[in-house]
Amino acid sequence: MTVAGVSGAQREIGRVRGRRAGPTLIITAAVHGNEPAGVIAAQRVLATLTRDRVPVRGELVVLAGNVAAMALDRRYQVKDLNRVWTDALVAAMRRRDPALDDAEDHEQRELLAAIEAAIARARGPVYFVDFHTTSAAGYPFGIYDGDAQEAFARCFPLPMIRGLSTALAGVLSSYVCSLGATAIAVEGGQHDEAATVDHLAATLTIALEAAGLVAEKSLADHARSWAHLDAVRGDIPRAMKVVARYAITRNDQFVMAPGFANIARVTKGQLLATDMRGEIRAPADGLVILPLYQGQGDDGFFFGREA
Repeated sequence: MTVAGVSGAQREIGRVRGRRAGPTLIITAAVHGNEPAGVIAAQRVLATLTRDRVPVRGELVVLAGNVAAMALDRRYQVKDLNRVWTDALVAAMRRRDPALDDAEDHEQRELLAAIEAAIARARGPVYFVDFHTTSAAGYPFGIYDGDAQEAFARCFPLPMIRGLSTALAGVLSSYVCSLGATAIAVEGGQHDEAATVDHLAATLTIALEAAGLVAEKSLADHARSWAHLDAVRGDIPRAMKVVARYAITRNDQFVMAPGFANIARVTKGQLLATDMRGEIRAPADGLVILPLYQGQGDDGFFFGREA
């Protein structure tokens, strides 16, 4: 997928700062370099705000995550940029001589500086949404950690999964929560599907009102965006919870069984995948979430249930 107008040197995709004080909404996209749909979606919404001269309170900031990997259309170069956001790893990055940085260290250093600068400029509460896409086909859905994020998460007509971030160490949205922001992540759909851009653009349109940057009904696309996301949900539950993660290594010879969407209902005993140890079957009726159908990554899948 081509990312129009984004060069390998461009960290800030766009910024809209209102004259009046208000909330800050930070959007990150392409934290995984092979997931540019969020960048394209944000460019679309930024253009709409400019074209329609929509009054904005506070500030909207859109940042590209792994810009070097995005130029290469790779998830990452050395390590996953969405697994390096623990307190210990961030502290180690701050202490390290930048001359010793690997490719993702450099990206993390610049991205964190941009996020912290946006938080320092804030003239109200800070909201954060991290845009991602999936290797499997399927549905857009949201991810949040706990009670503090739930009210914001419920503003979106998306399937919402609680606990996926906490099943992983070092994800960006969890770290930004620790900086005092209300943070969620949104998976927009399959990497290269044109509809994925539509899903993420609709999500950003709703986020602008949900976070309080624009007045209710000031965005012409708001009602259409809500109806669009509600329709594409299909029969997927609105609320889900992760109960287990199937972690893998490069030596496991993990192969996901074909045909699963990014959220799929499964029955007890159903074949989910194989690895060097044999078959991996569903332990109970439930949901397979984020099955792995790409070369890079250490999450084979997550197992969840309706909440």
